[in-house]
Amino acid sequence: MCGIVGYVGKRDCTDVLMNGLSKLEYRGYDSAGIAVFQNGKIEVAKAKGRLKNLEEHMKAEGRPTGQIGIGHTRWATHGEPSDVNSHPHSGGRVTIVHNGIIENYKELKDYLISRGVSFDSDTDTEVVARLLDYRYNGSPIQTISETIRDLEGSYALGIIFADHPEQVYAVRCESPLIAGVGDGENFIASDVPAILEYTRDYYLLEHEEIAVLGRDGVHIFDAYGQPVEKELKTADWDVEAIRKNGYVHFMLKEIHEQPTAIRTTISPRIQNGLPNLEECGITLEVLRGFRQIHVVACGTAMHAGTVGKYVIEKLARVPVTVDIASEFRYCDPLVGTGDLVIVISQSGETADSLAAMRLAKSLGAKTLAIVNAMGSSIAREADMLIYTHAGPEIAVASTKAYMVQIAVMYLFAFELALAVGQIDETECRRLVTLLEQTPDSIAEILERKEQVQYIASSLITADSLLYIGRGLDYALSMEGSLKLKEISYIHSESYAAGELKHGTISLITENMPVIAVATQTALREKTISNIKEVKARGARVILVCRASDTIDPEAVDLRYDLPDFDDLLMPMIAVVPLQLIAYYTSVLKGNDVDKPRNLAKSVTVE
Repeated sequence: MCGIVGYVGKRDCTDVLMNGLSKLEYRGYDSAGIAVFQNGKIEVAKAKGRLKNLEEHMKAEGRPTGQIGIGHTRWATHGEPSDVNSHPHSGGRVTIVHNGIIENYKELKDYLISRGVSFDSDTDTEVVARLLDYRYNGSPIQTISETIRDLEGSYALGIIFADHPEQVYAVRCESPLIAGVGDGENFIASDVPAILEYTRDYYLLEHEEIAVLGRDGVHIFDAYGQPVEKELKTADWDVEAIRKNGYVHFMLKEIHEQPTAIRTTISPRIQNGLPNLEECGITLEVLRGFRQIHVVACGTAMHAGTVGKYVIEKLARVPVTVDIASEFRYCDPLVGTGDLVIVISQSGETADSLAAMRLAKSLGAKTLAIVNAMGSSIAREADMLIYTHAGPEIAVASTKAYMVQIAVMYLFAFELALAVGQIDETECRRLVTLLEQTPDSIAEILERKEQVQYIASSLITADSLLYIGRGLDYALSMEGSLKLKEISYIHSESYAAGELKHGTISLITENMPVIAVATQTALREKTISNIKEVKARGARVILVCRASDTIDPEAVDLRYDLPDFDDLLMPMIAVVPLQLIAYYTSVLKGNDVDKPRNLAKSVTVE
């Protein structure tokens, strides 16, 4: 959540900050601001709303100019979205931007008030700024070091001191932060896309490390002010990956990138027609040692884990539970030695998922991370790691990250089933071949979008709708429903089709849309019976099924036909029209598709 950018160099700092913040809009925010050294004085500009509001504010009130500064996009936690609560916050001689939550801010605020310090905002961030200023003794590193010892919670801070106009300082705890290294210019950012236009080289700051940026370089110190030697990393993305390249929205671009993302993710992990995850720390011997598996994730990643559960249990006959990370970490889970906990997270920084993984490790379980972000906290702390190699996903609503998470779960399931003797090499090769064929079927769907657009046009006036399915189709329905509600703002829920009679069917009213997914051959007739039940009560039924399926036309109002494919891998095919239905419904409603209201791409706080 939120975005941080800082710059030291020779360029127009305001241009760099605003450009960097625009690359972080996907993280979710409700206000924005910058602080720039102008003629040796810190000038602050900030405004509630999108970056365009900040631009308009600077046109009216004056645009700061200089070559050193910090910027921020805020997602409100303490204090409502407002101009006053927007970052940066000043404490007098110190101005900061902050991602995260300071859990003991109230105690610190009361302490400062008792010593005559006054406050302008309702934020926990201003408390940090005032505390830094209160402690400031002329040495920025010493002051930062002493101050962070009093902070409880998560934070990434970008800091400038009024009497050090040639430096930007930064420190982090839990919340991600990097220091970018350029030629005569250096940066801080909460994520790589913010700086890709200027450099691909960066340092990944660790817990309580302090970075000092000057034009001559980046210097890093530990929490006690001692110098730290760091490995300089290079991002494997280029700037084209964070551009729309002709697409109207990033979401549509990322949907179209799914075939390539699948190939990029699975091809290096297939040898001689069999899955090979040894580079991830996963061998046949390791796999044989697990008595049960727990998948822990949030949102879309949890839905990918649900697909994985069905596939693992069907093929490998190993029991799998799927838990929402925020529930897992507080429910005293029955996890221990001999268990594997799979943590799925696009960003690798999801706060609840990270905490759940740490809990699992403390209980003696082995952990496997499936993430898309190189060097993220979850990636670094897991016992085993599979990178999904989807490239940057900018749209808040996840599509290609979800797709490659599923692809990885399939590969894992195939190798696990082989390891425990539930399938032989011949069957494993057959399944791997099918997985390698999914990009072609997805590409076929992407070439015919007109039918999806028509379906979307029929949904824009709906107040509420249901998604239903059985088995793997139910897992798909969960993801389809989430996508629609995320970006179209239409109330939508998913239900196992067999559960309709246990209460949910009472919600059906005349012309209420019901999107049914029926791709599982053994369950198709049962699902059709459920479709007829809602149809008899006035529902308008939209069915997603195979083109070869014969369905009573009177039971269905609209139908989307999928190419024929193996039942087990149909989730990778069938999710694409569900993504497109959500996308076009949002477009037709005139919504901001890539940046839906109230949502953030990376949820780094509880």
